[in-house]
Amino acid sequence: MNIWRRGLVRITPAAGWAALLFVAVMLAGQTALAAEETTAVAHRGWLSVIPPVLAIGLALWKRQVLVALVLGLFTGIVIIEGNPFTAFLRLGDEYLVGALADGDHAAILMFTAILGGMVGVLSKSGATEGIVHWLGGKVGGRRGGQMATAAMGTAIFFDDYANTLLVGATMRPLTDRLRISREKLAWLVDSTAAPVATVAVVSTWVGFEVGLIQDAMASMGQSSQAYTFFLQSIPYSFYPLLTMVMVYPVATTGRDYGPMLQAERRALHLGQLLAPGARPASDVPVAGEVDPDLKPASPLLAGIPILGVIVTTALGLYFNGRGAAIADGIADPGLREVLNNANSFSVLMWAALVGATLAVTLTTATRRFTLADAMDGFIDGSKAMIVAVAILLLAWSLSSVCKNLGTAEYLIEVSRDVLSARLLPLVVFVLAAAVSFATGTSWGTMAILMPLVYPMGHQLPLDAGLPVATALHIHLAAVSAVLAGAVFGDHCSPISDTTILSSLATGSDHVDHVKTQLPYALTVAGVAAVVGYVPVGYGVSPWISLGLGAVAVVVVVWRFGKRAGDMPLEP
Repeated sequence: MNIWRRGLVRITPAAGWAALLFVAVMLAGQTALAAEETTAVAHRGWLSVIPPVLAIGLALWKRQVLVALVLGLFTGIVIIEGNPFTAFLRLGDEYLVGALADGDHAAILMFTAILGGMVGVLSKSGATEGIVHWLGGKVGGRRGGQMATAAMGTAIFFDDYANTLLVGATMRPLTDRLRISREKLAWLVDSTAAPVATVAVVSTWVGFEVGLIQDAMASMGQSSQAYTFFLQSIPYSFYPLLTMVMVYPVATTGRDYGPMLQAERRALHLGQLLAPGARPASDVPVAGEVDPDLKPASPLLAGIPILGVIVTTALGLYFNGRGAAIADGIADPGLREVLNNANSFSVLMWAALVGATLAVTLTTATRRFTLADAMDGFIDGSKAMIVAVAILLLAWSLSSVCKNLGTAEYLIEVSRDVLSARLLPLVVFVLAAAVSFATGTSWGTMAILMPLVYPMGHQLPLDAGLPVATALHIHLAAVSAVLAGAVFGDHCSPISDTTILSSLATGSDHVDHVKTQLPYALTVAGVAAVVGYVPVGYGVSPWISLGLGAVAVVVVVWRFGKRAGDMPLEP
């Protein structure tokens, strides 16, 4: 008698996968122990890529982001500890607690929760409705809504976190009313966050990037100006610049392709802003979910707190950075030194507190809310961020595991055999993108690769006997490729904090955001590689590459994109 077919023993698909994962974890742990006994290396070989691949793959396949992150994290700790029971304990007391105890992480979580509370107050009091009415009179239709979102994202260039949360929270009520899908809004927000911040002349990213270049120069005994070198490398930032180029043709023409087109059709024809069964990363109340007895609010009621966040961030970065620079012995710091020394995480905390205080004060002073009602709205808005907070903690913990496993070092090692002078920018871009996508950390990727790539980009072309002008092209392009590849991962990795915050700010399902965004990101990455990072190794001007890349992006959108309103929704 077959007890399996008779149902006396039933194994559900979930139980089956759990059993297979348990076996895989046990085998991985035993393999790791054996590897430790035979050799001591800086990384764990192919085992080091299992945790991020498992987490990303399960998240995209099963649409259970939290479960996927926990399983990837647990598997990585088993590989490190060699014992699943010890690993279970370390999961909580070392990695999750460590992620939360990090001062910068805590500041981001507090910024997220407080800003969510501010949005909750503005939404429930009808203040968001007021700014939506005002924007609605300035914006014409769905294309206008997308253009306004892209323009606002481009304008807030000084920090990607502030950009993501402010633009997403501000524009979501308007785009909801215009029947723009949450996936589209998340892509617009995400594509004008890190890609903009990394090439802005002044931003929190630039301070970090220039600092890495300066350290690499110092290690080689060079006295050149790192900031000048960075400015020279901007035209070689093909991926971030072409991502920004792609946003505007998509917004102005209303053309989409791939999963994004299906999402836009669904939103336009059925009014379903989220896919059936979607689990949004946050559920802060939006415009329309307010007391019907409240009179329409002035747009200033929401505009002042939002402006307060922007102004506080800008001024905070300046004065905090200036004070730190002077304390370090820089008598008269310039803007670059100011941003390089600013503690952006502390500044974002200040900005969130100012915005929340203004929101509560204005809504109570105008008698739209009692203080008790305002605090209820604040708490509801903060609670809506709990899923995103959990995802962030798990993603940071997984990043720590990848660091301990040497995931980045392994990926770098396996790519060394394909390095050549002319192909160096392309290989560096692909490598940085892979490391950033797998680990979810763009700044970590830059910190790991820049000390290796800067001297390599300087010396390898000269050793190959290439002309000095071509060698300089390759050097600038290789350094820029580190930054651009890191942005690719930060832009679309399911375990990247910026990608997570984009889902949070826009109320999008995180997996849907990643799935709809990836085809666009891969399109731009492909164009950047073919017309940018390959030709530059042969001395082609980056301006020619950017021009050809922009044309290619527009052609792809026009040729393969279709308007959601031109076709009925596919079943």
